[in-house]
Amino acid sequence: MPDSLTGDLRLRVDDRIAAWRVTPERTTETGSSVLVFGHRADQAVVLKVIKRQRDEWLSGRVLQCFDGRGVVRLLEHEEGALLLEWLKPGESLVSMAVGGCDRQATELLANVIRRMPDRDSPDGIPTVEDLGRSFDRCPARGGNRIPQTLRREAAQLYRELCVSQRRPRLLHGDLHHANVLLDSVEGWVAVDPKGVFAELEYEVGAALRNPLDAPHLFLRPETIGSRIRCFADQLHLNPDA
Repeated sequence: MPDSLTGDLRLRVDDRIAAWRVTPERTTETGSSVLVFGHRADQAVVLKVIKRQRDEWLSGRVLQCFDGRGVVRLLEHEEGALLLEWLKPGESLVSMAVGGCDRQATELLANVIRRMPDRDSPDGIPTVEDLGRSFDRCPARGGNRIPQTLRREAAQLYRELCVSQRRPRLLHGDLHHANVLLDSVEGWVAVDPKGVFAELEYEVGAALRNPLDAPHLFLRPETIGSRIRCFADQLHLNPDA
């Protein structure tokens, strides 16, 4: 266990290891969570304990709704903690996109979206309107980095898009290249959902601005156009809406 895990977080990790009968092999820590890779009996598993009550706190509810269709399979969950199948080899779509195969990566992202079933939202999952309230906090958080006129225009456009939604449904909410991993059995599946209730068009937003470390790729007009056409074709969306 990393020495950086102290106090309540260490207790929470130890409690879930015992309760869910996990035999740890290695532990890693990210900015948002602790990941314990190991086994439960003969099954390879990953225990994920989320540090703070924020974006992914209720991700177990989202994965439960999707029931392993297009997403990593959920074995156990409670608020702030999940036990998942260990995806192997576990490589993401990032290397494919930056390695010259962006069209193929986009098609795989669309396929993952298509496989996730149309479900109502479980309790506690925000709507896209709920997320839009962050515009009110933007000046305090962002200082003067974004001009006030641009913030107002963005907020107004966001509100208009919320009103114009058709058939909102449960979405992953953070579906981008780093959150789609390869499994030797299940193929490409999504991990780390945040969960949001919105129309399907909202789901492609994260993919259009990723991989995060490759702005030279996703900011190119030809990349943007190619991705939009691919998502529109694969998911039967209106690219002009």
